[in-house]
Amino acid sequence: MEYKMPAEWESHEGTWIAWPHLKDHWPGYFEPIPRVYVEMIRALRSGEKVFVCVNDAAMEKDARSLLGKGNVSLDNVFFHHIPTNASWARDHGPIFVRDSKGELVVTDWIFNGWGNRWPQWPYDLDDVVPQRVAEALKLPLVQPGIVLEGGSIDVNGRGSLLTTESCLLNKNRNPHLTRRKIEGALEKYLGATHVIWLKEELKGDDTSGHIDDLARFVNQNTIVACLEKNKRDENYSVLKNNFEFLETSTDQDEKKLNVVALPMPDPVMREGQRCPASYANFYIGNTVVLLPAYRCKQDDVAAQILERYFHGRKIMGIDCTDLIWGLGAFHCSTQQQPTLVAC
Repeated sequence: MEYKMPAEWESHEGTWIAWPHLKDHWPGYFEPIPRVYVEMIRALRSGEKVFVCVNDAAMEKDARSLLGKGNVSLDNVFFHHIPTNASWARDHGPIFVRDSKGELVVTDWIFNGWGNRWPQWPYDLDDVVPQRVAEALKLPLVQPGIVLEGGSIDVNGRGSLLTTESCLLNKNRNPHLTRRKIEGALEKYLGATHVIWLKEELKGDDTSGHIDDLARFVNQNTIVACLEKNKRDENYSVLKNNFEFLETSTDQDEKKLNVVALPMPDPVMREGQRCPASYANFYIGNTVVLLPAYRCKQDDVAAQILERYFHGRKIMGIDCTDLIWGLGAFHCSTQQQPTLVAC
């Protein structure tokens, strides 16, 4: 059976999120986090369904209450009692693909807590979320048997896939697999006939280098890639090397890619730690693009760049200076479900 992962900008049935509850992911700063999710739901629900995973009835009640206080209509908002350890739905959630008939299938990759990066936190509930979602939707489930998080890949829906060596080739993921075997799995289960490998990770990223902090497809042949102007910044060389490599890369048809520079925000520091603040962690909804904002002048520049490529979608800049303390932003918090029937 052949499978293909649609591009994020293709039509959605809805977006999956997991209501935040693990306070240790935002030590000392959890209180404002649920309100950020309220704003995410407010922005998305007018253009698509929003599916919210909650651990139990009490959590659902709390979420409904907070949405009500924020004057967010619950039309198009659906709660599912699917327990999670954490709220990073991009990484533990289902990756939806289409089979050769165009029908929707849930792929269930192994989630091992970002290479068991945080052994003090369990991830057993997160690992089975795709199974629970497939059951809820009555969709077929495919299990590749390989460790992979959704934030580690980005696709153009035509065969090209972006990822990083620092993550997918990391020994804390699949030490028994060669690059060639990993590429084989990406082709078999995601339809990736052409894999573009970037090298290194953003500073402060605890995932070993998720691509959604570095570079993203915005259409079939255009990639926006983060570029740091300050030569003294610790991200300068990594991002420069990535950008120059992409400029020499091609798509699945061996056509040169259009590579556009996306600025970096001012460094976001919290308790002496640099957070992985990046404008590349945007999420493409049906009618909006959720853009993380960081209270600096580059917020407007990043929005203007994305406006060029998402005509008909509103670029919604939402403050992420609190959310990023959990080491993730909007793309990390969301997972798209394509429409049941291919458009």
